[in-house]
Amino acid sequence: MSPTPPHNPLAHERYPRSNRYDPQWVFDNLMGPHPLWLLEALCEHLVIEPGLRVLDLGCGTALTSIFMAKEFGVKVWATDLWIAAEENQARIEAAGVGDLVTAVHAEAHALPFEDEHFDLVVSLDAYHYFGTDDLYIGALSRLIRPGGRIGIVVPGVKQELEAIPEVLAPYWQWDFCSFHSPAWWRRHWDKTTKVRVERADLVPGGHEDWLRFEEATAMHGVGWHREAGAREAAMLRADAGEYLGFVQMVAVKA
Repeated sequence: MSPTPPHNPLAHERYPRSNRYDPQWVFDNLMGPHPLWLLEALCEHLVIEPGLRVLDLGCGTALTSIFMAKEFGVKVWATDLWIAAEENQARIEAAGVGDLVTAVHAEAHALPFEDEHFDLVVSLDAYHYFGTDDLYIGALSRLIRPGGRIGIVVPGVKQELEAIPEVLAPYWQWDFCSFHSPAWWRRHWDKTTKVRVERADLVPGGHEDWLRFEEATAMHGVGWHREAGAREAAMLRADAGEYLGFVQMVAVKA
């Protein structure tokens, strides 16, 4: 990982830890809104101590796994379906945390881990792809020790939508149906009795951060990400903070 350049297009006053990472490294390994910002926001509500065993579920290109190992000294299993374990492990080794992070290729419903293996599960911009299933939290919670926690950040809406808002219709993709409100997510987990939700709310300033990142991606991203960033930035400007944001949720295993 190269040193952060003097003019960092991803510099953010709220995320000092993320500011230490080369923005080009983030752009080169992009899979969605700034994963380190999302993780750093979530970490404000978690106690993460050296030696904890962490499942990074849907880790993408493992940037968040590398971040947790470097910043907190935890052991991380960087687990993703879409990115090969060999590719992620090479990135992990290049970042100097091969002793702490293990890349795993697995689908979220077929995780190759023993019961109660983890102290903490985190999932950034991924859980909505598989976790809206009513039964999923039951299967996942088996992997967490008693008293362990799960924390997620997902794109969402402030209130449940009865219909697609007119201002968002030109940008709407069918899988946005997985965007839910903090209240929906709280009920979704609470009703199972498998976990006790400690918080479910919107990331403060999440809409503004999302727009800020997509505008930066439109200018500095690689390949098709520039076009995607411009399109998403246009959607967020049209939204004007009325509907979209990021939902953060933390729960403890019951």
